[in-house]
Amino acid sequence: MTDPLDDLKDIFDEELPKPRADHRAETLTRAMARFDEKNSTVRQGTEAALRQTSERSPMGRLKGVLTMMMNWNTRTILTATTALAAVTLVAVLPVLNMAPRGSVPASGGGVLEMMSSEVPSPSMRTTASSDVLADSDFDVVDDGVAAEAAPLIAMDRVIASAPPAPAASPRPSATSSRMAPTGGSGALLGGGLTSHSAGNMGATQQIMLQPQLDAPQATTQDTEAFPEAEANPLKVTTEDPVSTFSIDVDTASWSILRNSLNRGMLPPKDSVRIEEMVNYFSYDYPAPADSAPFATHVGVTDSPWRDGTQIVQIGLQGALPAERPPMNLVFLIDTSGSMGQANKLPLLKQSFRLMLGQLTEADSVAIVTYAGSAGQVLEPTQATDRATILAALDRLSAGGSTAGHAGLQQAYDTAKQMSEDGEVSRVILATDGDFNVGISDPDGLKDYIARERESGTYLSVLGFGRGNLDDATMQALAQTGNGMAAYIDTLAEAQKVLVDQLTGALVPIADDVKIQVEWNPALVAEYRLIGYETRALKREDFNNDRVDAGEIGAGHQVTALYEITPVGSPARMTDPLRYASDTPSTTDSEELGFLRLRYKAPGEDTSQLIETPINADLAPLAQADWAMAIAGFGQILRGSDLIGDWSMGDAIALAQGARGEDPFGYRQEAITLMRLAESLSQ
Repeated sequence: MTDPLDDLKDIFDEELPKPRADHRAETLTRAMARFDEKNSTVRQGTEAALRQTSERSPMGRLKGVLTMMMNWNTRTILTATTALAAVTLVAVLPVLNMAPRGSVPASGGGVLEMMSSEVPSPSMRTTASSDVLADSDFDVVDDGVAAEAAPLIAMDRVIASAPPAPAASPRPSATSSRMAPTGGSGALLGGGLTSHSAGNMGATQQIMLQPQLDAPQATTQDTEAFPEAEANPLKVTTEDPVSTFSIDVDTASWSILRNSLNRGMLPPKDSVRIEEMVNYFSYDYPAPADSAPFATHVGVTDSPWRDGTQIVQIGLQGALPAERPPMNLVFLIDTSGSMGQANKLPLLKQSFRLMLGQLTEADSVAIVTYAGSAGQVLEPTQATDRATILAALDRLSAGGSTAGHAGLQQAYDTAKQMSEDGEVSRVILATDGDFNVGISDPDGLKDYIARERESGTYLSVLGFGRGNLDDATMQALAQTGNGMAAYIDTLAEAQKVLVDQLTGALVPIADDVKIQVEWNPALVAEYRLIGYETRALKREDFNNDRVDAGEIGAGHQVTALYEITPVGSPARMTDPLRYASDTPSTTDSEELGFLRLRYKAPGEDTSQLIETPINADLAPLAQADWAMAIAGFGQILRGSDLIGDWSMGDAIALAQGARGEDPFGYRQEAITLMRLAESLSQ
């Protein structure tokens, strides 16, 4: 048996042409002459290319190659492929020598895997390849040494022009350079390869692999925060006959509840605030007949969830002014990185766009943003200059940390500059509530805003997005800033809050509104306030005008529900005291209780008092069944043990019977959400 290397040597000796010294010298002489001629032409300032003959044209050269290949026999093809392999090995070895130690993946995978961490970037490879293809020094040579040396010189230029090799990853991915053929198209999957079709590959193609490291994926961590408050307990009237709380006109809880259910999950229990759910809907309360800022209404009806108990409904109806006063609005917009999602900053822009359509030439708008640092992006501008305002909104983008404190300072300073007598100044904070720079705890923010509200500037809060919604901070800001809090999860909700209820949301008619009810122990054995857990006040706070409370806007409504247990009812859950007797608090035994309200006119420091008896024979208020259906829905979501076996089906049935007129479909939507919650809870 012969040695394969000897056979290969014999093939080279028989097939390869012998070198001719005279031909080599002749070729070099012609090449140098052409080189000098070309350089001379360039120095004379011309870029004209040498005219190619048919043999020198690309098609001519291609025809020559094809003719030569047609004349090859099997042994010639073997010789050519062996030579090509040798040339490729010579070109690859310098690249492999450049690789730092430890760069070879542990998984193995051949030369391509070892090269994968050392190849230039796509942009650098394009530049290097263009340089080689544009070099025509070798195109003017018909044959001989220069033509044979061109591939090696080109490879040397590619290697020389490649950027320094990056440091190898200490733990390359086992799948970073794995290849898989697909359908004969020449594509290589994995490793970030750029695939080319066979028609674009040409005679030869250099395949460059890029490593795909296992980078950590960003995960969304749920950091939502809601005010923690235990449900109001059942109280014995003889022990604690007085109930005191601040009114609430916020509606954020309902929108958060709806957003959760539409995402296929039950809302967090702390996000369920029953008073905000009930106050999301409108009721047919008569407007005040005199010059009072609001009218007070009380009704009594049987409880739907516990036989033997009753529901006392208190309703306040705000008056609408004959003419809306001018408003100075400062949009304080959170542009931090967490606001980049579609349901945050983009929805915010669309919401404010809707709102601008309701403003007049008497109103002014300024825009302050905060993200890392605060800044004014729109100076006070007449609200009818929509093009300027919208252009400023459109330029906003999300990025950076959340310097909430700095933004509030800038916004309040801007509002003070805009304020004039007879006008309403309000900062509208739009955020997901993620305050992480400056004052970040609710108590610190409350103290700051409490000092600033003395200037007469109101603060309202609009929440956007989920995942890091800090509802607790938003509630603290709105309650302390004499404003309302709403959550915008859809453009339809923006229409409701910022268009349909704009005047009620932004024009105050009464500040620091407090409610106090004294129950008559002769007729009421037990009672409990449904909702308002985060609005509870001490008994002595009612007469203290320095204690802050809620505000009522023009035309706004407020609804509060008490469940009471009459004396002698079998529904009573506590035993009477052995050594104390139930004695009436007044000589009028027909009074279930006595209602007191305190409020301040906007800008005033002294409160005014309104008193109303709660008689046992009062009729139910309009749409009382709807209010009770929503309140029962909220108690089920919170897991209340004070409604017996009353179910979601019972709440749905009560709501369907009490839907009444529903021009915008809000009540039908509520019934749909109840049905969805019923399904999700099973």
